Amino acid sequence: MTPLEIAANAVTALSILLAARNSVHTWWSGIAGSVLFIAVFGQAQLYADATLQLFFIATSVVGWREWLRGGADAAPRPVTRASGCTLAWMALAAAAVTAGYGALLHRYTDAFMPFVDAAVLALSVVAQCLLMQRRIDTWPAWLLVNTLSVPLFATRGLQLTAGLYALYWLNAWYGWWHWRQDQRAGRQALA
Repeated sequence: MTPLEIAANAVTALSILLAARNSVHTWWSGIAGSVLFIAVFGQAQLYADATLQLFFIATSVVGWREWLRGGADAAPRPVTRASGCTLAWMALAAAAVTAGYGALLHRYTDAFMPFVDAAVLALSVVAQCLLMQRRIDTWPAWLLVNTLSVPLFATRGLQLTAGLYALYWLNAWYGWWHWRQDQRAGRQALA
């Protein structure tokens, strides 16, 4: 466990706590955590996970902008399900990205477990896209991401990060349950 890994996890944990409190500060702290994790994952030869942080930075910039632009009258998007067709093409795209990017990492880098690393990237993009649209289907996707991430990070000596992702796994179960309750009750989630 390095000081860099500790800092990346601390800032990311802060971001998650701020998100739970519906604070706009979740976005800048998420960006800072992602920047730190780029270095952590690069040092651990998890290049797809490092690349994924760039996606999280971009989506955090968009989220930050949207939260600052939204007014008191802006109604939050309701929790809905993605169509079967949408989920099918997302699954196919994730499989294609996993195969293609995994092959590139395997052939041209010293990446550790390149196909698992690429799968975490591909499935995280799917989960994040579903999350940004408030699709309940985001939670099974996050469960899969976290199920793959915990042992991947643990085998690279990133015990703190693996532990954080184990907590994300529990949070995904809670999020899935909570969003189902909101959907059944016809409630809209907070912006």
